[in-house]
Amino acid sequence: MTSKVSSPTEQADEAVVGEQRKPPGAKDVRRLDRVIIRFAGDSGDGMQLTGDRFTSETASFGNDLSTLPNFPAEIRAPAGTLPGVSSFQLHFADHDILTPGDAPNVLVAMNPAALKANIADVPRGAEIIVNTDEFTKRAMQKVGYAASPLEDGSLDGYNVHPVPLTTMTVEALKEFELTRKEAERSKNMFALGLLSWMYHRPTEGTEKFLRTKFAKKPDIAAANLAAFRAGWNFGETTEDFAVSYEVAPASKTFPTGTYRNISGNLALSYGLVAASRQADLPLYLGSYPITPASDILHELSKHKNFGVRTFQAEDEIAGIGAALGAAFGGSLAVTTTSGPGVALKSETIGLAVSLELPLLVIDIQRGGPSTGLPTKTEQADLLQAMYGRNGEAPVPIVAPRTPADCFDAAMEAARIALTYRTPVLLLSDGYLANGSEPWRVPDTDELPDLRVQFAQGPNHTLDDGTEVFWPYKRDPQTLARPWAVPGTPGLEHRIGGIEKQDGSGNISYDPANHDFMVRTRQAKIDGIDVPDLEVDDPASGTGKTANTLVLGWGSTYGPITAAVRRLRTAGEHIAQAHLRHLNPFPRNLGAVLRRYDKVVIPEMNLGQLATLVRARYLVDAHSYNQVNGMPFKAEQLATALKEAIDG
Repeated sequence: MTSKVSSPTEQADEAVVGEQRKPPGAKDVRRLDRVIIRFAGDSGDGMQLTGDRFTSETASFGNDLSTLPNFPAEIRAPAGTLPGVSSFQLHFADHDILTPGDAPNVLVAMNPAALKANIADVPRGAEIIVNTDEFTKRAMQKVGYAASPLEDGSLDGYNVHPVPLTTMTVEALKEFELTRKEAERSKNMFALGLLSWMYHRPTEGTEKFLRTKFAKKPDIAAANLAAFRAGWNFGETTEDFAVSYEVAPASKTFPTGTYRNISGNLALSYGLVAASRQADLPLYLGSYPITPASDILHELSKHKNFGVRTFQAEDEIAGIGAALGAAFGGSLAVTTTSGPGVALKSETIGLAVSLELPLLVIDIQRGGPSTGLPTKTEQADLLQAMYGRNGEAPVPIVAPRTPADCFDAAMEAARIALTYRTPVLLLSDGYLANGSEPWRVPDTDELPDLRVQFAQGPNHTLDDGTEVFWPYKRDPQTLARPWAVPGTPGLEHRIGGIEKQDGSGNISYDPANHDFMVRTRQAKIDGIDVPDLEVDDPASGTGKTANTLVLGWGSTYGPITAAVRRLRTAGEHIAQAHLRHLNPFPRNLGAVLRRYDKVVIPEMNLGQLATLVRARYLVDAHSYNQVNGMPFKAEQLATALKEAIDG
C-alpha cells in the first residue's frame, strides 16, 4: 500500500496561477498550486545536492512532492559537455501528485551544455535562469552553439533571467580567504538561495545542514552560508525578479501522522531493518557495490545498533554466498545488486531454492544489457527474475510502486521469505531508488508480526520408534521445511546443491523423487498467500462499463495513474490495476483480465509482463514500451491510452 492518498484528478503540467497580492513595499507574490523545477549543470556543479536541499525544505514546508535525479554514469564526466550534464527535477504542489512532472516550469542552467541538454523539455513561456558567466565562446562551441542562444533570439519564447552566478558568488565571498576556484564552487548555493526566495522555501534546515556538513571546515561552512544568503538577498533586491511565488502546503492530501521525505533506497533500507525487528532476527547484508543499489549498503552499515551486520564482499558471488550462509545460520539475510549482479548471483539463488532457506535478493534495475546505462532506469529484469536460473528454480517476485512504497515492499518480501522458506526477488529500479516523496512514518503496532519458530527437536519417528529430525518434512499449509539453527543438538542435517530426498534430506538421484521435489517447490511458490488484485474502475457498479484496462507493475504506477486521471477528467472510461506480486500472480488476475475488451500494459522494457500475461492467461494484451533510460511522461501515456481506447 502506498503511503499517499490519491485525489480525483491530477492537473496538467502547467502551474495554476492565482490572484496576485502585493503588501506595501513588497514585490508581487503569486499563488500557484504546483511547480516543476529542474536544476541542471556539470556533474561537478552540485546539482544533486542543490536539488536535495530544495526538496528537504519543500518537504518540511508540507508540500507533496516527487523528484527525478538524473546524472551521468562517469565519476567525473568531461566538464562542459552534453554527456556530463547532471540534473535534478522536483515537482511540488498543494495537492496529491504522482510524478516528477513532464516538463519544468523553471530551468536553472549553470552552463551552455545544461541549457542545450534540457531546453527541448521546457515549454514556451517557462522561466529559464542562466549563469551567463559560463556562456563563453569556447564553452558554447563545445556543445555546438554557433552563436550565443542568449543573443540570437532562439530563447525569445521563454522568460529568460540572465544572472552572472559565478561572478556574484565570488563577489559575495571576497571577504573569505578562498581562491577564486574555491569560491566558485559555492555558486550552487547562490542559486539555491535565489530559488528559495523565489518560492518562499524555509531556510533554517539548509543553514543547519551546511554547518553540520562542513563542521570540520568552518571557513567553508561560512562561505556556503554566505553564498546561500547572497542568492536570497539578490532575489529580494533585483528588479529582474519582480514576482515571487507561493505553493501552499498539501494539508488536505495526507492522513494525520508524522511525515518525512524519503528516497526509495532509504525506504527499502528502513523496511529491511523494521522487518528484522518484527521477525526478532539479526539482519545480515552480504553485498558488492553496484549502481544504483549501493546506497542500501551505505545506509544499513549505519545501523549496527539494530543488530544489522553488513559485509562488503570482493564480488557479487561472494556477497550472496555470505548472505546465504547467514540465512543458514538463522539471520534475516539480504543481498543487494542490479541486473548484472543478478546474473552473477543466479547459481547461488538456485542453491537457495534447493536449500529452501529465506533470502532476500534486491535488484535495483538499471538500463542494460551488460553494463548498459548504470545511472538510468529500466524494468527489463522481470524475465531474468522469473526464469534466470538453471533448472526449475521458482522464486517469488515482489515490486514496489513508489519510493515510499519500497518500505512496505521490503516488509512483504521478508514475510514471504520467512513464512515459505524461499529466496525472494524484489524488483525496484533506478527511478524509485533515487527519487523521493513524502512518507508517513508508521507506528510499530501497524507493522506485521514476522516472528518465526526455529526447529527445536526431532520431528519424525522412524519405523523402529527412533525420533529423528527430518530437514525436509514440510508444513502442510505452507509446504515450508523446518529452519534448524546450526549447533542445535539433535538437529544435524545435510545441506548442499545436490537433490535431496523428500523428508530425510539425504542425497537422492531417484528420478521419481526429483520429479516430486521439483513439483513440490513449484507448488510452494504457487501456494503463497498474496492479496487479490484491486481494480480501480469508476464505472464498476454504475452501469457504464470501461472496456479498457491498463495494467502496470513497479515504478510505472505514478505515470500510469497520472495519465488515467487525465483521461477520466476528459470523460473517458478506463480502468487501472497495478501488480505488486509478479510470482505468483494474484489468483483473481485471470478473471480481472477477462472482464475487459482491451488490456494495455505499459512497461520500461520491450514487453516482458505482457509476454507473461499472454502466455499464462491467453489474453491479447497490448504492450506500450519505452527503453530510453527515463520514466514515462504522463502526457505521453495519456495519448497512447486514448489511442487504445479509440482503436
